[in-house]
Amino acid sequence: MIVLQISNASEVVASKVGRFLELLTPDSIDHNAVEDQVIKKLVENLAAEGIKGEIAAVQGVDLSGDQLSLHDGLKVRKKTSF
Repeated sequence: MIVLQISNASEVVASKVGRFLELLTPDSIDHNAVEDQVIKKLVENLAAEGIKGEIAAVQGVDLSGDQLSLHDGLKVRKKTSF
């Protein structure tokens, strides 16, 4: 299993749509939008390589150093098979 934590979602959104529009959107929307685009590209690239599997955007998980922490309210926000 691979865990990917995106730490600069707001900066990515700002670079794509501009700083003013980024300031108008909540960080959670920025994070979800960037996660969705990363998932889309990962699925395209992995499927092109013939790799089959599932990918999920999960809320309630934190990665800090060597520790993976699960929180109450663990939720799969989006799941895609490829």
